[in-house]
Amino acid sequence: MQGGVQLISKEVMKPTPHPFKNLKLSYIDRSLPSIYIPLIFFYNADEQSGLNTSNHIQISRILKLSLLATLPSFYPLSGKLKHNTSVDCNNGCAGFEFVEAKVHAQLKTALQGSSVKDMKLLIPSECMTFDHARRPLLVVQVTFFDCGGLAIAICISHKIADFASAMSFVAAWAAKCRGEKTEVPPPILGTYPYFGPLRFIPFSQFTKYFKASDEFVTERFVFDKEKLEILRRAATASPECSTKDPTRVELVSAFIWKHFMAARSKNKLFAALMAVSLRQRTNPPGILDNVFGNCFMSPLAFGDPSREFHHLVSRLRRAIRRVRDGYITNVMSRDCYMKELVMLAVLMVVGKMEWCYFTSWRGFSTYKVDYGWGQPCQFATPSMPIKNIVILVNSGGDDVEAIVTMQPEVVQAVGTQIKLISLNANLG
Repeated sequence: MQGGVQLISKEVMKPTPHPFKNLKLSYIDRSLPSIYIPLIFFYNADEQSGLNTSNHIQISRILKLSLLATLPSFYPLSGKLKHNTSVDCNNGCAGFEFVEAKVHAQLKTALQGSSVKDMKLLIPSECMTFDHARRPLLVVQVTFFDCGGLAIAICISHKIADFASAMSFVAAWAAKCRGEKTEVPPPILGTYPYFGPLRFIPFSQFTKYFKASDEFVTERFVFDKEKLEILRRAATASPECSTKDPTRVELVSAFIWKHFMAARSKNKLFAALMAVSLRQRTNPPGILDNVFGNCFMSPLAFGDPSREFHHLVSRLRRAIRRVRDGYITNVMSRDCYMKELVMLAVLMVVGKMEWCYFTSWRGFSTYKVDYGWGQPCQFATPSMPIKNIVILVNSGGDDVEAIVTMQPEVVQAVGTQIKLISLNANLG
């Protein structure tokens, strides 16, 4: 990012102490690596609302005070991770980190020429590591631009929250910051009552194998309306196609999965994992709607490079639709889900499995997060330090953005095939 990022200040803040001492982690929490979910919201300067070059001190103060006022409803975010079994929340414990920074550039110019690598500069470097066990569970960086524009980066530990939970916190903070008077009921904190305990969490021993090394790169690809329509026709044109009305997520995921497999070894098994939220899939509905925690599972789909595109779309849909009420009830009380993930990990460790992980953040109102200066002009993420991960996000319109972290030759192959979509509607 032209001009670089200049650190202004860094401090650890603690909210008002609360009576709660400890939050137990569910077996889903414990199966996840200690990484952050990084979110960045960009806001254009607005003289009328006070977002300008002369008001940075006041803006920081408002953000800090509203954040301190929001955290009592989300108290684990200021706690401390303890032995991968619980969060110590005694008297605010670790607190959260608040960073202020400045970029000597215009926001519009910076966004036009920005890459995923540039986005990482707007987040403390420690938040892009694979193990944050000794760091705060919540880190915020506010970056001011010369034009008066602003970037708010929020990093929330994946050990205690998924993307849906992170967004519920962000929405509550934004409402408090803009002076919203309506009180939102506090969430139900933690998923331990629903997904725990198990006798042991074997999968946690394998999470280190999911770490992206220095040889992995992250690139952003955009699937516009034309490309999505070509993918849709390719997925539904065959008489053998069994997937009616495939979603954008299914189409883009299957396309990237197919070319990921084609670029890798042909003598291995291939799996795709799809992050599926459990909140809307229970019976009776709604029992998990207000839960703050990791409330998702990642069913497996298997494929090989020789499979036609529409077959892969179908396999992804079957994997997603496995996660229904009966499946959820079963995994609440038994360790079958862990056994499935352990099978994947063992095959991967012994070199017989290649896998790709897909998660979609498209169903959330990232472009409606208003701190009092209007809606963001852009939302972004620099991805997470996990290899072979694809994060699908909104572009602010109908396009689908794919943030892809893979080995350079695979990213290049995927990028080449994306450029060829319009030239070759026969996707095979």
